[in-house]
Amino acid sequence: MAHRKIGGAALAVGMLFAAWLLSVMPAAPLLAEQQEARYEEQYRAETDPVRQAKILAKLGPIEVNAAGAESKSDQDEQALSRLQHLRDEVQRTAQALADTGVDASRHASGFKELQIGLRQTVRRLDDLIFALPLDSRPPFEAVRSDLAASENSLIAALFPPSPKKKGKKEQAN
Repeated sequence: MAHRKIGGAALAVGMLFAAWLLSVMPAAPLLAEQQEARYEEQYRAETDPVRQAKILAKLGPIEVNAAGAESKSDQDEQALSRLQHLRDEVQRTAQALADTGVDASRHASGFKELQIGLRQTVRRLDDLIFALPLDSRPPFEAVRSDLAASENSLIAALFPPSPKKKGKKEQAN
């Protein structure tokens, strides 16, 4: 008998959780939009490239999710425009980081966060591209390629070849 009471209590808790989850789910897209707007505002107001990079690292995956939602509702042009804007901001911020003259391998702040954010962004973009019809993919793939190139340049800055390896390569040539 005690076992049934525990089972009934667990069922009641499970039903309450399910009801709560259903009440919260419609708010999730609204929260994502608010978060996106907050990051966009912070990014525009920020002048330090390191802090901009950290904000952009958080914003990238959110932008791809929003582009995916737009694409699902047959707004591919709007989704592509959103991703192109993201690409332009990533390139501008990566260049601003490089222009600081900081050795990223010693002082990785900003470089590391942007690279990790780009890795997540590119993975989500891969999923979005895979869901698109074949004839719609090329412009999205071009944006993905540009974002991957930016990520690769950040990796190269964070992990430059060691002097020993560099010398061996020069001797081999």
